[in-house]
Amino acid sequence: MQVHLVAGGKYHDIDFARLELLKLFAEEPRIRASVAPDFGDLDRLAECSLLVSYTVDLVPTPPETVAIRAWLEAGGRWLVLHGTNSILRFRADGLVDSPAERDDVMALIGTQFVAHPPIGPFRVDVVSDHPLVAGEAPFEVVDELYLQRRLADDLEIYLATRFTGEATGFVVSHWEDAEVPILYQRRQGKGRVLYYALGHARGHFDLPVFTPFWTHPERCAWNYPVHYRLLRRCLAWGLGKID
Repeated sequence: MQVHLVAGGKYHDIDFARLELLKLFAEEPRIRASVAPDFGDLDRLAECSLLVSYTVDLVPTPPETVAIRAWLEAGGRWLVLHGTNSILRFRADGLVDSPAERDDVMALIGTQFVAHPPIGPFRVDVVSDHPLVAGEAPFEVVDELYLQRRLADDLEIYLATRFTGEATGFVVSHWEDAEVPILYQRRQGKGRVLYYALGHARGHFDLPVFTPFWTHPERCAWNYPVHYRLLRRCLAWGLGKID
């Protein structure tokens, strides 16, 4: 089973996430994985049935997006993790903007990150009996809660939460009773996209735009067994064991 992992971007401990994902790959002896820092290796993608991405402020270029769309239409599966749906712009006034610059790729994913409140606890509810979440109970997690705008109306939502409050530091800061998908699937031709929002990670040196040394590394959902359990289910989906 050929799997391609794209792990790259900004403001997060990409090395940590890459290693944890590769450890999960190693639990499945059928997986033969390649790793890249961006979406540019389209020849390798064509050899694979599963694309996994953990990126932040790094999205496919327009030609790469066209190729990924065609690959999905033909039956590929794309597991989209955490910040892959993010575009971040730090403005002169100190606020962070998430501009609608790449609706081509965000429409494939189904959502675009807009903002998040300060890292803290929130409840995740199971809103489906789909095999991806069957038997799971609602749980509380400390993580970045990714507030999103939707670019597709065909999201099959399996985990979700709601949020009312302030996303301090972002251009779109006030949110009122927003439904926030945490795990959802959408179909693209013969292929599928599965988005899972949890999994923030930050090390000491990952936010130089604010400080040269981030005092307290953040592992968030990676501290919880439920996160790894859900990632294993997502990989089983990618391998065709779960539809």
